[in-house]
Amino acid sequence: MAAQKVKTAILISGRGSNMVALVEAAQLETFPAEIVGVISNRPGAAGLEKAQALKVPTAVVDHKNYKTREAFEHALHEQLLSMEAELVCCAGFMRILTPWFVSNWQDRLINIHPSLLPKYKGLNTHQRAIDAGDSETGCSVHWVTEDLDAGAVILQDSVTISPNDTADLLAARLLPIELSLYPKALSKVAKQIQSRV
Repeated sequence: MAAQKVKTAILISGRGSNMVALVEAAQLETFPAEIVGVISNRPGAAGLEKAQALKVPTAVVDHKNYKTREAFEHALHEQLLSMEAELVCCAGFMRILTPWFVSNWQDRLINIHPSLLPKYKGLNTHQRAIDAGDSETGCSVHWVTEDLDAGAVILQDSVTISPNDTADLLAARLLPIELSLYPKALSKVAKQIQSRV
């Protein structure tokens, strides 16, 4: 008998390109994860419409409606529980999560970051790689821990930096690599979770 698919929710804040890649991968019968919902902290996020077009349930937990980060995260946590999520993928989710949230989802929370971690945690990763004279940059899917972009790397892939590259050119060249890498990482993690059961 095939193992149960791991119920996975995706957190977004924007256009949702990585989310679409995850949803489309999960539509394959052999994929070990099932996408049970997409949650945005921004009501106008373009990714919400894309998720609805792919027939994935969506929800908005608008951080602006809460007085504190903790209150927002409690609401987000409740929404994830209502979707019966077992695993959470951050895909362009532009909120730094508190230790409370991270501890509640420990070993069940992953993120994609546009650098070859441990290099260039945080923002403006492509410009920082160019400024440092690096010969390559890339993207990493990693476990989320209490420290920003510090969790163990699950998978990485890279692109070469050309002499005339700008941050925008690099980001555009890296996007197809991100869209291929994140589903592979989700598959790997979901299989690990299946083997724990």
